[in-house]
Amino acid sequence: MRIHPAISLFLAALVCTGSLRAADILGDADSRIRRYRTGDLVLHVMDSSGRPLPKGAKVQIEQTRHKFLFGSDIFALGKCKTAEDNAAYENAFAGLLNYATLPFYWWTYELAEGQPDYESTEKIVQWCRQHNIQTKGHPLVWNYFDPPWLPRDPERAMRAQMDRVGKCVTRFRDEVNVWDVVNEATEFDREETRKNSPVLTEGIRRMGVPDYIRSAFRAAREANPRATLLINDYRTGANYADEVISKLTDENGKSLYDVIGIQSHQHSGAWPAEKIWEVCERFAMFGKPLHFTETTFLSGKLGWELKEQNPDFKWESTPEGERRQAEEVGRFYTMLFSHPAVEAITWWDLTDQGAWQGAPCGLLREDMTPKPAYEALMRLIKGKWWTKTEGVVGEGGEVKFRGFFGEYRVTFIEDGHPLTGTFGFERGTAEPNDVTLR
Repeated sequence: MRIHPAISLFLAALVCTGSLRAADILGDADSRIRRYRTGDLVLHVMDSSGRPLPKGAKVQIEQTRHKFLFGSDIFALGKCKTAEDNAAYENAFAGLLNYATLPFYWWTYELAEGQPDYESTEKIVQWCRQHNIQTKGHPLVWNYFDPPWLPRDPERAMRAQMDRVGKCVTRFRDEVNVWDVVNEATEFDREETRKNSPVLTEGIRRMGVPDYIRSAFRAAREANPRATLLINDYRTGANYADEVISKLTDENGKSLYDVIGIQSHQHSGAWPAEKIWEVCERFAMFGKPLHFTETTFLSGKLGWELKEQNPDFKWESTPEGERRQAEEVGRFYTMLFSHPAVEAITWWDLTDQGAWQGAPCGLLREDMTPKPAYEALMRLIKGKWWTKTEGVVGEGGEVKFRGFFGEYRVTFIEDGHPLTGTFGFERGTAEPNDVTLR
């Protein structure tokens, strides 16, 4: 099993220092972020004729995108209550985030057999492309509801399910290259799945979970060998690690997946620092990147399904809850950003309008104004963790700087006119980066 370079470095450090204490997890986060999320880079900056900029000249270096994926589901795009709300949603999303999870829930995506809603996906993809936002499909396989037209025979239904995987991945292979392939396999036969999805649930039981997940990943990989494929679950213990992830290998023991997805809905209260770190360490041991695929903190009363339990209950965002949410969000994101195995965090849902379970879990209120949690993330993602600096040109157009990994723009003012160039900066970049300004 190939170990991610950053994870290897982290694991080696653990051997020397032992497991981190809660105080260290939080107190040392900034130093870990500097170690794992930033680097030193040398630029060779040239004018449009290929000549190095003159020694002593000053250039502005500004980050334009993070390498790390900060995202949200984008289910509400174009579906808010008013045109003004839709515009506010778009501005809030594009202003903060670079990663979007698109809906592919089979039972609503293909209401009639052979008529998937590709058109809606295309519209979201186009919007994301315009705003330089990476897209992910969610989920290809999940037995939460049976599509209404699905054959009643479990074996035929499972064949249709795997066929659907190939069709979706093939259809969007040039537009959606990240997929949650299998969702929540640890407890595929819990009460609600048996009730809502009796055919698919029985099909999984007959196949067995290992064959079920392997079949889905093989179908996705065949449809797009370049895709990034995730296994995704809300369980974060040994059952997910031992009964699902460990089984997701081919006959030679090679992993069939690329990324481990971890859900972190915290409706009943924030995870303690020790749990966050324990979860990261448990799954980092597989040597794959970790994506926190579904993250929520409430800005109102804590609990699960309070609206369903009492239809008259008004589950609202409160000033006290918003303060708590902002504190918890800043702490959680800082800890995850400081762990070298984590490469993405996805929020679930961006706005309280139409939010999951009717909960006040958005970063935006019902009226689409930003909550303190949104502003806290803005201060981190586009502030504290964002590089904007000035460089002085040395011999041969050389400029040195340290910054966060991502995409950048260099600007030089010549005779009152700006000349610009772009470059990318990733972990492990060792050679000088040539940048030509236009």
